[in-house]
Amino acid sequence: MNIDTKKGSIMTTQLKRISIIYSVGVVIYICGVILAFRMTLTDWVKFAVFLTAYLVIGFDSFKKLSEKLMQKKIPTENILIILATVGAFGIGRYIEGVFVILLYDLGLIFEEFATDSAKRSIAEMTDIRPAYATRKTLGEEIQVEPWELNLYNIIVIKPGERIPVDAVVLSGVTTIDTKALTGEAIPQLARPGDRIYSGCINLSGVIEAKVVKTYEDSTVSKIMTMVEDAQNLKAESETFVAKFSKVYTPVMLFLSVLVMVYPPMTFSYGNWDTWIYRGLIFMVVACPSGLVMSIPIAFLGGIACAARQGILVKGGNYLETLAKADIFVFDKTGTLTKGTFSVKEVKAYGMSERDLLKLAAHVECYSNHPIAQSLFEAYTGVIDKNKVYRVNEEPGYGVSANYEGKRVHVGNWRLMERQKVEVENVEFAGSVVYVAVEKECVGYFVIADEIREDAYETLSYLRQQCNGVLVMLTGDSEKAGKAVAEELDMDYAYSNLMPVEKVEQLEEFLFIQDDSEKLVCVGDGINDAPVLARADVGIAMGDLASAAAVEAADVILVKGELFKIKDAIRIAKETIKVVNENITFAIIIKVMVLLMAVVGCFGMWEAILAEVGVMFAAILNAVCVAKYAA
Repeated sequence: MNIDTKKGSIMTTQLKRISIIYSVGVVIYICGVILAFRMTLTDWVKFAVFLTAYLVIGFDSFKKLSEKLMQKKIPTENILIILATVGAFGIGRYIEGVFVILLYDLGLIFEEFATDSAKRSIAEMTDIRPAYATRKTLGEEIQVEPWELNLYNIIVIKPGERIPVDAVVLSGVTTIDTKALTGEAIPQLARPGDRIYSGCINLSGVIEAKVVKTYEDSTVSKIMTMVEDAQNLKAESETFVAKFSKVYTPVMLFLSVLVMVYPPMTFSYGNWDTWIYRGLIFMVVACPSGLVMSIPIAFLGGIACAARQGILVKGGNYLETLAKADIFVFDKTGTLTKGTFSVKEVKAYGMSERDLLKLAAHVECYSNHPIAQSLFEAYTGVIDKNKVYRVNEEPGYGVSANYEGKRVHVGNWRLMERQKVEVENVEFAGSVVYVAVEKECVGYFVIADEIREDAYETLSYLRQQCNGVLVMLTGDSEKAGKAVAEELDMDYAYSNLMPVEKVEQLEEFLFIQDDSEKLVCVGDGINDAPVLARADVGIAMGDLASAAAVEAADVILVKGELFKIKDAIRIAKETIKVVNENITFAIIIKVMVLLMAVVGCFGMWEAILAEVGVMFAAILNAVCVAKYAA
């Protein structure tokens, strides 16, 4: 699979070009307004100046209109504003016509800057792509590109290297950092016969493996493909303005023409001038500038409010979707839990818990394993490495060392079994680390990830205020996943999932939901990127999230505070409330003014003033969203 690493820079250049063209048009417009008020210009000069500004400012809108026409699609959204502004030009209201397209395109540019950032950096997922592979041929090791590997090639993977393709271990024992794929922080043991996956990191031993999938079919390539496909699916969703325009545009056009032609052909026979003029007034009143512009401005206000709360939303359409969310899918490690391991329980035999911690911390003092780090944090005392010697660390088992003249073993049940030490069978949702002095077990530790303090409150809010269905998808073990799900009273929990399986499970929930239901997915790792992109709204935990998760997500919690999901939903609902208020207010006023225009109570100026009044009232209400919860 080839990823276009220049995609992001190309998209950025396009947006910059649109912004420059737009800015030039605004300058022409401002100069035209100044000249119109300070100098006496002929109508043709005014027309030429403002038409130039109109065409330059509306460049992007005209481009989208032509693209839809070329695709034989009805351009309801773009044609709505273009016809309205052309109508303003037709009655000599050049300043008003350009101002409407100016506001409309400004909202589109701001929204495009936010939403297109999600697509610019898919190539950054290459941080999990291996830089090279070491192929072994006739006893000689040759460095090649990962995509040059064929099925059944033998590869050598050294400590610190990324696994280039999916393979099966032939020789050697090591520990594998699988966090990129499963989200699980504890390294996994890999022995002959075990399957290893591309994108993971070999931590400790040198291994030889047989290629079972080419690079194009490997896990890394599939993840990147899924992210791209999921974003393409989402890109087809319609915004509120587009859906509204499909109904509003044809209705207003039909009524305008009806006002122009029906009366002079029936009860006001031959009175064409009067009814054409009233039809033009009707079109001016029907101009949806206030309604159309207040909607994106309301969403921008919601986005600004969310940003002040430490929530980055990549587009107003995600606020609209978030307000309807009722299915919430969570990753476990780093999302519902802190992603860091700590000692949860200490059980000592024949000594104090403090002495047991001291003993284990000294034996583990040369190890970089996450379990060793958790023991250091729990002990907090001074470690004298001079008392520790003959250290033997065995990947997947533990550490043995001499300490104060005795042989001490710290590790899992496998190490105890190898050393022929009888231990208690402890059942906990975490890693059990036994400590033995010579052949006697002197205690054990239970080390596990911690549930975030704000997870309880957040999930309770989603359950009660959003009638939410709470789901957990994790690559962790069933025991660990079940313990967290039960503690948080979640509805469904699926464990031992690879990224592909997470997407498959997510698709099942998407399949059973109807149009009024929306699914939100929350995650932090590279392994979560595909589901974040495929969900109706993907939320990334910003402080811990990988670049892939951040770019695939639609909403980013900058500081990784889970409770900010509540704020995001509140802001989304407030934004939709303002949008609905604007729609209701604008329609009521427009209906009243339209009726008065048809019967001749309103002239052109009154119609324009009414339209401007509706626009400013709607925009003022929309701006209030930005102050919500500030």
